[in-house]
Amino acid sequence: MVAIDPKFDTAVRHEPAGRFALTRGDQRFLLFALGALFALRLLAMFWWPFTDSTEARYAEIARKMVETGNWVTPQFDYGVPFWGKPPLHTWLSALGMKIFGVGTFGARVFIFAASLGVLSLIFTWVRQHRGADQALVVTTVLTSSLMFFGASAFVMTDMVMVLGTTLSMIGFYNSLSHSPARNAWGRWFFVGIAIGLLAKGPVALVILMIALVPWLALTGRWRELHGFPWLSGLLIAAALTLPWYILAEIKTPGFLRYFLVGEHFQRFVVPGWQGDLYGSGHQQPKGLIWLYASATFLPWSLFFLALLPRAGSCVNEITGSDRDWHSYLALWVVAPLILFTPAANILPAYALPGLPAAAVLLVSLWAQVRGQPGCWIRRATAVAIGLVGAAFLTVTILARYQPESVTNRSERALVVAAQSYDLDVQITYWGGRSFSAEFYTRGRVKFTERTATFDIFADNGLRDAVAIPRAVASEIAPYLGPRFGPAGRFGHRILFVEDLDQGEAS
Repeated sequence: MVAIDPKFDTAVRHEPAGRFALTRGDQRFLLFALGALFALRLLAMFWWPFTDSTEARYAEIARKMVETGNWVTPQFDYGVPFWGKPPLHTWLSALGMKIFGVGTFGARVFIFAASLGVLSLIFTWVRQHRGADQALVVTTVLTSSLMFFGASAFVMTDMVMVLGTTLSMIGFYNSLSHSPARNAWGRWFFVGIAIGLLAKGPVALVILMIALVPWLALTGRWRELHGFPWLSGLLIAAALTLPWYILAEIKTPGFLRYFLVGEHFQRFVVPGWQGDLYGSGHQQPKGLIWLYASATFLPWSLFFLALLPRAGSCVNEITGSDRDWHSYLALWVVAPLILFTPAANILPAYALPGLPAAAVLLVSLWAQVRGQPGCWIRRATAVAIGLVGAAFLTVTILARYQPESVTNRSERALVVAAQSYDLDVQITYWGGRSFSAEFYTRGRVKFTERTATFDIFADNGLRDAVAIPRAVASEIAPYLGPRFGPAGRFGHRILFVEDLDQGEAS
């Protein structure tokens, strides 16, 4: 997804165990793969429609922010505050739509920029400590992992939080590595915390502590914290985060209680939590996050299995800085998994903060255990990247030309069809709310479950269109009257459009 120079500065070159060198052909292939994945993800930003409910919901909240000019309180509906998440990701999507126009690209572009920030941080960090070749491999592995590639331009909170946790973890490690810029890296640690607090809240800080406290205990490096820039760092984090939290509570009292207690305690420990104001809890078996993590890192999680036969014999050979390095990465990987193991309501994206470290750990351990990449691993890597790219390219093309074969939860095609009759058409949905329909109609869609609503259509001076689920279409459609005729099937709905000429003739 990013073009990276495989050369590295010899001034920061280290010679840890497990360094390996790529051939020019390998470097060219990886750079080509990154460029192709970047182009594919850019294309998907235009072609993939918003689908209900996650991405369409957050995109619509951002669109309302642009429309209303209220940049303090995200709105779940007009005048209804959204307390579920802090606004950083909403600000990014709203800013993108403010600059590039209301649409999929504008809503996604700065989320995509956050993912590129993660990749740049990881490449620079691994190049500093393990060399440019490992950095190039790590960047390619992370880019082509299933969840990271999919989430890299997905309108949601997680990728922006990952930018914060990645910056914090890198800043902390570099600050304790006797770098000449130790204090600066320490302050970047707190900037990362601020990003996490504004992207998803205290959960970002908890994930960091689950990784860092055991690592400090394991390595016995507590004394090095004395030189950490605590005062200036805490002031930076407070200055970046507290103004919004305070202002949000002032503008909509009750926010802090719901957000801190409901979203950060009850959501995770109460099965089927009923206090969710904006949806429903995702009740799953406890511990499922570990299976989710393996799936989100596909196809590269399979490569970890190839390390198992020889990993045990090499554990004792990893000493000194190598041991600190690998333990740091391992704890970074499992920190979000530990946090969400007892959680009752989880999603696969909750494993995302550990994926950057998983990519680094895989490549670093492979270099330690297997050494120089051989012919078969080169071929396996090429096949893995090719399969990921081919799969996403296929889905992207289908999303553009046969969207119903990919998902029936996007209302883009239905809205476009209705507006082909009249750009000012009033669309009404029978049944529950659709954020996708709201986004594509710029908030002009209506929802109803009362047939009496249809009585006003004759005198409202507009062409009306009604979207009815197929399952109840035969029952509800007769209430529309003879002026409405079917205009096509779109997913699980049938669109009925008013014939104004027939109305005038009658």
